[in-house]
Amino acid sequence: MTQLQTPTLASQVRADFPILAQQIHGQPLVYLDNAATSQKPRSVLDALQDYYQTDNANVHRGAHTLSARATDAYEGAREKIARFINAPKPEQVIYTRNASEAINLVAYSWGMANLTAGDEVILTVMEHHSNLIPWQMVAQRTGAVLKFVGLTEREEFDLDQFKTLLTAKTKLVSLVHASNTLGCINPVAEVIALAHQQGVPVLVDACQSAPHLALDVQALDCDWLVASGHKMCGPTGIGFLYGKAALLRSMPPFLGGGEMIADVFLDHATYADIPHKFEAGTPAIAEAIALGAAVDYLTHLGMDRIHAYEAELTHYLFQRLAEVPTLRLYGPPPQADGSGRAALAAFTAGDVHPHDLSTILDQAGVAIRAGHHCTQPLHRVIKAQSTARVSLYFYNTTAEIDVFIAALKEAVEFFGSIF
Repeated sequence: MTQLQTPTLASQVRADFPILAQQIHGQPLVYLDNAATSQKPRSVLDALQDYYQTDNANVHRGAHTLSARATDAYEGAREKIARFINAPKPEQVIYTRNASEAINLVAYSWGMANLTAGDEVILTVMEHHSNLIPWQMVAQRTGAVLKFVGLTEREEFDLDQFKTLLTAKTKLVSLVHASNTLGCINPVAEVIALAHQQGVPVLVDACQSAPHLALDVQALDCDWLVASGHKMCGPTGIGFLYGKAALLRSMPPFLGGGEMIADVFLDHATYADIPHKFEAGTPAIAEAIALGAAVDYLTHLGMDRIHAYEAELTHYLFQRLAEVPTLRLYGPPPQADGSGRAALAAFTAGDVHPHDLSTILDQAGVAIRAGHHCTQPLHRVIKAQSTARVSLYFYNTTAEIDVFIAALKEAVEFFGSIF
């Protein structure tokens, strides 16, 4: 097998991630569960600690120095995120706890105000539960109907079927940019263009694309986009919603409380402008600042450089997976250069349960994911109760893939002797 040329991106950055230096069960940690959550560079860890050690104060509400510094850092992070996705203005970036909350915000604010009985919402069968359950709840309350785009023979987004589902009854399209199970990268730009021809807004779940691809919300022309900080080198407990300014201003508040108000009377209140209209209460200040540090880190490395390196890793991963007997891989194969799909692979190995594979691999120090990856409906479509999933990031190496493949071969051979 062809190893990557050195020095690789990973060799330049691994020292930035303290957690990667540890051992698990006496073996060097090989962390290949990045689609679930990414590891954090030292600059992000330092940003969390620095805030609490030097600037800890509530934002927006104080005239003293600590509050001013905290506010500057908090709002400065919003500006960094806006530049990262090329949002026209920082106020179009709303802080949320995670992408799930961001989707719920749109579902309950825009959805409850705009959907009525018989209206149709187009999703896909590959959606993460976070982009399915909120719309189920809103549909139950409003009488709206959910429609689902299925898969092609290559287990990709069926664009032809989407065109047939898009009708005068369609009021919203909400879809994942990159599937966390199939690894396919969906044609969101074309979907958005087709939907907009019918006057239909589109929400993009970018949880699996924002950490790996350069995003430009203006070029995409999406109406909303959501992402989670913890998948893009940031801390847990912070994510964001991007929205077009006119849409956000037209939406009623999602939560009530402090900060999201203009004037409050005993019997009514008026609300602040965006973004604060959607940010009730004391926010996750440290986490937002640390997410800004993560964006700085990714920006410094360069998203195009990250994507190119991950494509090389993906090419190597699929080469090595082809050596393992009985594997069934899900989703489309990568292109010849490793591009065209996310840097992950979900698979099954005959009758071996994915959880058993994951447990054996853990003994070798290799961390992968096993389960339905919050895509139970998709697993029914692909006729798998659960799958094992290996997912890469820019700090991973071909040597780590070799360790994973060796441990996987041993596990498959061991369980094969039992079955």
